[in-house]
Amino acid sequence: MPLDFNVQIIEEFRTRAGRLGGPFEGWVLLLLTTTGARSGREHTTPLGFVEDGDRLLVVGSAGGSDRHPDWYRNILRNPTVTVELGADTWQATAVAATGAERDALFAKAVAAAPGYADYQRATGRVLPVVVLHRIRASDHIPPSRLDALADELVKVHDRLRGELAVLAEGLAAPGTPHLTVELRRRCLTFCAGLATHHGGEDAGLFPYLAREFPEKAEVFERLRSEHDTVARTLEDLRGLLARVEDTGPGELRPAFDRLRSELETHFAYEEAELVPLLEAAG
Repeated sequence: MPLDFNVQIIEEFRTRAGRLGGPFEGWVLLLLTTTGARSGREHTTPLGFVEDGDRLLVVGSAGGSDRHPDWYRNILRNPTVTVELGADTWQATAVAATGAERDALFAKAVAAAPGYADYQRATGRVLPVVVLHRIRASDHIPPSRLDALADELVKVHDRLRGELAVLAEGLAAPGTPHLTVELRRRCLTFCAGLATHHGGEDAGLFPYLAREFPEKAEVFERLRSEHDTVARTLEDLRGLLARVEDTGPGELRPAFDRLRSELETHFAYEEAELVPLLEAAG
């Protein structure tokens, strides 16, 4: 959309809490505010969107242009964005879909808004599909808290290390029905706590630090990869937990030892890399 046309829509949107009138009557849009990849300044763009469960899809159609829109290039560098929809405003992490997932999501977007197919036919580039994952307020870390977050990160890791030690003792002890049930309860509580911790980092902390320290992109790529590896190990552990009353805790030991080793390596690397960044940003 031309810049002056965008300005009209943005003003109308914000004046009427997302309800567009006049020449924009019937349009259902969101406002996406990104951080410039080169300038570092905020830019707001009106965009159509498609709902996909609890996330939103936006397509980098640019009206069928042969050039990706600026907002798309911005999110590749700075994935933390602000979304305005109706009277609500929130932060989100913008993730560009790839491969088969992109194709499936584009088909979903075309089913909801057939005009996207026309835009795709008009250009030789593949129109990107970007998924907006809402960041819960409890997971967003404002800059004013970053100076304290370095200590908090280590404390969370130490608490998780302590729980791992307790679980290791339980696995080493002779099993009784009561102890086996308690071990299962503690393992499930630990898994849930770890998943919440990693989810908050992926949705809030990592995108913020990646924007502030773009030269550390490889660090965040490794940390996210390690989160995926730990998540798979947790799934293995949960599967064994479902049968622990029948098999006994001994069956859990190999999966638990693998998880503990992965986490110890992950925690040490994360602390070595992130604590200095948090202290510098704070």
